[in-house]
Amino acid sequence: MVQKPARYTGGEFNEIKKNLDDVRVRVAFCFPDTYEIGMSNVGMRILYGIMNNMDGVWCERVFAPWADMENAMRENNLPLWALESQDPVKDFDMIAFTIGYEMCYTNILNMLRLSGVPLRAADRKGLKSIVFAGGVCAYNPEPLADFVDFFSLGEGEDITVEILSLYDRAKAEQWSKESFLLEVSRIPGVYVPSFYKHEYNEDGTLQSITALNGAPEKVTKRIVENLDEAYYPTKMIVPSTEIVHDRANLEVFRGCIRGCRFCQAGFSCRPVRRKSAKVLYRQAVESLENSGHNEITLSSLSTSDYRELKELTDEMIPYCVDHKVNLSVPSLRADNFSRELMMKLQTLRKSGLTFAPEAGTQRLRDVINKNLTEEEILTTCANAFSGGWNNVKLYFMLGLPTETDEDVLGIAELVYKIITTWKECATNKKRGLRVHVATAFFVPKPHTPFQWEKQITPEEYLRRCKLLKEHFYSKSIEYNYHEPDLSRLEAVFARGDRRVGAVIEEATLRGARLDGWDEFFSYKTWLEAFDACGVDPNFYTVRGMEEDGILPWDTIDVGVTKDFLRSERKTAYEGKITPDCRAGCSGCGANCLLKEVTCDA
Repeated sequence: MVQKPARYTGGEFNEIKKNLDDVRVRVAFCFPDTYEIGMSNVGMRILYGIMNNMDGVWCERVFAPWADMENAMRENNLPLWALESQDPVKDFDMIAFTIGYEMCYTNILNMLRLSGVPLRAADRKGLKSIVFAGGVCAYNPEPLADFVDFFSLGEGEDITVEILSLYDRAKAEQWSKESFLLEVSRIPGVYVPSFYKHEYNEDGTLQSITALNGAPEKVTKRIVENLDEAYYPTKMIVPSTEIVHDRANLEVFRGCIRGCRFCQAGFSCRPVRRKSAKVLYRQAVESLENSGHNEITLSSLSTSDYRELKELTDEMIPYCVDHKVNLSVPSLRADNFSRELMMKLQTLRKSGLTFAPEAGTQRLRDVINKNLTEEEILTTCANAFSGGWNNVKLYFMLGLPTETDEDVLGIAELVYKIITTWKECATNKKRGLRVHVATAFFVPKPHTPFQWEKQITPEEYLRRCKLLKEHFYSKSIEYNYHEPDLSRLEAVFARGDRRVGAVIEEATLRGARLDGWDEFFSYKTWLEAFDACGVDPNFYTVRGMEEDGILPWDTIDVGVTKDFLRSERKTAYEGKITPDCRAGCSGCGANCLLKEVTCDA
């Protein structure tokens, strides 16, 4: 009766089942998107294993149902269930969400509705159905403040164990919910929204944030210092149906040395910590042998910045050749692209090249601190084309701070220079060249130097897309651009305060869910929800924010100081770059999170 029934059945190879007689704490670990997306998430796999390694704890997976299943559930009065036991989510002690994308917010509320669990934290009494959340979106938790009991900030390997251990004790001693929240707020990295009072000025800006009940003025994210010793799931669940990333994943390091001024992950995931090649090779072999996958990916924010990449691939490639396994190395940068590495990889499989210059002119690349020159881009393409590559994907942003029409047309100029390079250097011209160009709508994100910036209007974004498209004449070019409506909402939620929560709830009640999917996204529904709640989305987008004002996420400390972000913004407007971490420490503040080791940039 539904598409892909394997999304809902469980029973996969390597799933973890426990005897309920031995379980004291049950956790429904919810991913607010479909099975195919959630099962591709490395963070979810890590935390699933960590929680299930705890004595007396059973963590089970829950995913958002597709519309056909949701309709069938409502028609048959079936509450949302967990895959391992098929038990209703409402029967669990704790309900955990991992949130990596703002447009999943309605999925969180809809999953609670389907579970029969009250949406608002204030309406959930006692220790049953405690809702907590983590992930990159938790770095601005305020849009979800009314619905989530507490947030776990940063990397979850250690803090999750501390949270569940405290809950185990609270349940055994029959604490009240208030007592538990008070104690859990004392765990470093835990943010309890109800312990913070937000007051507003007449113009709608934040006037003050007051900590209550002894809660800390700032909540600092947690990190794992030694990744070699940290848990990593090499015995992963093998999905019963195809998923988005249907392969083994190997996380080589965390953090990023680059400092692109628009990139939330690049700042919020600092400092850099890497695994050794020896540990990675062992984890790779174990993952492949435990799962039967025929492909493995080296993942990070910038894989070519991994210091031991040559040593790791030199060891992995012979194994992969012998076992007929494809080795994928995404997230490569044009300034340190290794033709030697790519020639080695093509013995396994030759894929297209993907680069993200982000901006078409050197001036704008310097503004965003991309640390990438046109010469490096063209030299990389020349090396690739002479090695037989004929397929290039290029990603750019439109609407970046200080962007002009000249910068927009600079994208077209760069693309034509790449085509000329192919004509001059290609060794395989029979297949022809394909250049895929994609532009995204810039979204200012918290904890970045551009967190205060204005977002251009959707109309202006579309004008710039049209301008660019009109200057693509070659049949070799395929151009796609993101629709602006979704990115406008993403900006609202990324920089939203607690008043946005009412809009999310209203939109959910009006049927909004799976907003990240074109089949379900309804901009009209969202505009109606904003009107019903008396909230103007422009307040969070085109207005911009004052540097000396209070930001909704000021309670959250990701390690990078606000003074550093201000100085980086100033440097951006001066058109200057900040060298990457290997060229010298820029003093962002993230090193203060390290106690036993130093930044491994």
